[in-house]
Amino acid sequence: MSGPATGPLPSTASFWPEPTPLDPRSAPLPRYGTGSLADLLPAVAAGQEVPGLSSGLALAPADRVCVFLVDGLGWELLRAHPDEAPFLTSLLPSSLNGSGEPLTAGFPSTTATSLASVGTGLPPGAHGLPGYTVLDPDTGQLMNQLRWQPWTEPHAWQPYPTVFQLADAAGVHTCQVSAPTFAETPLTKVALSGGTFHGRLTGEERMDLAAEQLAAAGRSLVYTYYSEVDGKGHRFGVDSPEWRDQLRYVDGLAQRLAERLPPRSALYVTADHGMIDVPFDPESRIDFDEDWELRAGVSLLGGEGRARHVYAVPGAAGDVLAVWREVLGERMWVAGRDEAIEAGWFGGPGGADGGGKGVDDRVYRRIGDIVAAARDDIAIVASHTEPKESAMVGLHGSMTPLEQLVPLLEVRS
Repeated sequence: MSGPATGPLPSTASFWPEPTPLDPRSAPLPRYGTGSLADLLPAVAAGQEVPGLSSGLALAPADRVCVFLVDGLGWELLRAHPDEAPFLTSLLPSSLNGSGEPLTAGFPSTTATSLASVGTGLPPGAHGLPGYTVLDPDTGQLMNQLRWQPWTEPHAWQPYPTVFQLADAAGVHTCQVSAPTFAETPLTKVALSGGTFHGRLTGEERMDLAAEQLAAAGRSLVYTYYSEVDGKGHRFGVDSPEWRDQLRYVDGLAQRLAERLPPRSALYVTADHGMIDVPFDPESRIDFDEDWELRAGVSLLGGEGRARHVYAVPGAAGDVLAVWREVLGERMWVAGRDEAIEAGWFGGPGGADGGGKGVDDRVYRRIGDIVAAARDDIAIVASHTEPKESAMVGLHGSMTPLEQLVPLLEVRS
């Protein structure tokens, strides 16, 4: 029989190793330059011989092109609901040049950022709408880039021309068909203007007018939009009858438009992001307003629940980064501003170059001192300062497949 063990006992750390934070470089990056939303319209317009535009995304040219953007219609959600969307499901093999693969949104995967990327053909670090709410360095306030509050001069905030403007100047018949309420919004002006805006209330009216506008010239570029798939997902969740009803409705809209395409047309159905339902429990919804540890050293909390921009008080950025990484680093990718930029979250790696890569100088300080993107099914909510957003069932913003992957379904006539 052997005697008792001798020598020093192993430390508890050998049994319970320190948790390792997620590496910001391990986040699944948007495919900027080859397969992101920012690459779509430059590829379309280049095929219509609009000068000065090129794209790493190759699409077969078409004289008449319509882009139908369904807010919130993520790739993974569509694939999971073939019964609700039989027409769109039948088009899945056509996605991304017949590869059957999705596009990616940019980061964060949120409407203002994505629509700016669609319209300008630029990643977020260049067009400068890098989140739902971000710091305006000139005022020190958070700016909501979807609602444009507080107001700032739109073309100072986003100075680049849109692809629609370039196409219109090149003689392509260009228009947007959307809800009348969007006609004069600052987001429309900086992201989707160029040619003529046509406001129509119902989805059916938009589809019919989009088809008419496609046929109005030999070369045409038409954009149309529907929002309520996203709206019902936020309010009721993507596992709700209300959301599934909206998916059925938008499936009918897409088929209606496809059946009305004039000759020599291409229809692309895409989205700005997907969505994920986050449970209503303290482990899944971490309340910043009630968490002294996460609040310490923080001046402003921007972004949204699954993609946070965190602005530190002067001198505290390093400490805030360390705490957020310690508390959240196993469930979120937590990066310092320069780390996120160098990792390519907002565009190509490297500094500002003004040409659609990396981050422009004017955009640099809009990005949080710390940027946190959810990997797991969690959100950083703010129950007092963001009560409406905190009550939403379905959320988005991060780089998970459910949020970032979007379809590029194609119909040609």
